[in-house]
Amino acid sequence: MFSTDPLMALSPLDGRYSSKLEALRDIFSEYGLIKRRVTVEVAWLEALCDEPAVNEARPLDGEEKVWLRDLADGFSLKDARRVKAIESATNHDVKAVEYFIKERIAATSLADLGEFVHFACTSEDINNLAHALMLRDGMLVLRKEQDRLSDALAVLARDNRAAAMLARTHGQPASPTTLGKELAVFAARLRRQAAQIDAVVITAKLNGAVGNFNAHVAAYPDVDWEALADRVIAGRFGLRRNGLTTQIEPHDCIAEMFDALTRWNTVLLDLDRDIWSYISLGYLGQKTVKGEVGSSTMPHKVNPIDFENSEGNLGLSNAVLEHLARKLPVSRMQRDLTDSTALRNMGVGIGYSLLACLSTLKGLGKITVNAARLAGDLDAAWEVLAEPVQTVMRKLGKPNPYEQLKSLTRGKQIDAEGMRRFIQGLDIPEADKQRLLSLSPATYTGIADKLVDSILQPSYR
Repeated sequence: MFSTDPLMALSPLDGRYSSKLEALRDIFSEYGLIKRRVTVEVAWLEALCDEPAVNEARPLDGEEKVWLRDLADGFSLKDARRVKAIESATNHDVKAVEYFIKERIAATSLADLGEFVHFACTSEDINNLAHALMLRDGMLVLRKEQDRLSDALAVLARDNRAAAMLARTHGQPASPTTLGKELAVFAARLRRQAAQIDAVVITAKLNGAVGNFNAHVAAYPDVDWEALADRVIAGRFGLRRNGLTTQIEPHDCIAEMFDALTRWNTVLLDLDRDIWSYISLGYLGQKTVKGEVGSSTMPHKVNPIDFENSEGNLGLSNAVLEHLARKLPVSRMQRDLTDSTALRNMGVGIGYSLLACLSTLKGLGKITVNAARLAGDLDAAWEVLAEPVQTVMRKLGKPNPYEQLKSLTRGKQIDAEGMRRFIQGLDIPEADKQRLLSLSPATYTGIADKLVDSILQPSYR
């Protein structure tokens, strides 16, 4: 028996994680799709009535326009259930919406306009616009959280701009950096990918069964149907009309959006893994929460579960989004139905991305910095100063500088005394020698703290 209990949900998005994704429910649910179909049908009817050359679709008075818009804006779950009841007889979801609107206007002054509901439209005229509105509205929710995350990361970068940290290349000790600079790298990458998402233009069509306005022209040959479609798509909904389509809008813009989103997801996944690694190394800690348990048998555990949850959900998001991006632009000749069933999963891909974003945000809010561990690792790695020493020797033309430092340090652990003894023995100008002697792993960070400045600028988006 069907149950609405979250414990019986087939998908964790509607079960375990349902409370975190409430903002997407009115957008990507079946209800959300039906509501937007009604919105599109109402907008098309209004546009026809506003067109002087469509004589039989008389102009609407002010009260009639308000009533129609209220039908769309106030569309309720009860209304959606009525549409589904009609669909059980029609076995056609869009035709059920048309019949629902006709049913509602039958007892009003709009009854004479019944046959202009869904006039000259194919189902895809309504569906593609409804899906475009779902995508637009859903991405607004996601983008808000993405910006919160990159902003939180920028604050962490600022607060730790001078926190020297031993870098790890190939997992091995490398030239020091700062924690703030490394976090700033991810903030910059996420903002760049977010800009790519924002640059995607969502397109739609309202041009009939095969994209040529065939029925439209047959009924009203003197109407500028392209301009009329523009007034709905661009004027009413703020989207861009795709002037050349088959029966379906080819979904290239959805593929572009999902490709951009998978790249954003991939950057976040990279951040999750790095934060996880810094926690593993002890560079970062996590605030404990009273009552929480890290292990069922090891009481001491504080696991980096927020970053692990994020990583897992990003993989699921990308799997769905990458399939949709590859599948949706491909349709046999003028259309097949494979896009229709695939599009119902837009909310799944976006939902897992939002869930991951929220998990990482939660994890970042619990991060603490272990300054002692950072300093200890740096002080145990004086061999990293082999790089500046051999670089100064190179500029001065000293023989085999790289090879000398390789012999001194490769595969060895050098302490402060050993490195300084080597520098003291160099035949180099005193100024260069003193500059090298003043270095320590903790101060050998270049301009890392200055580089963080760029990500702190409000214009850095």
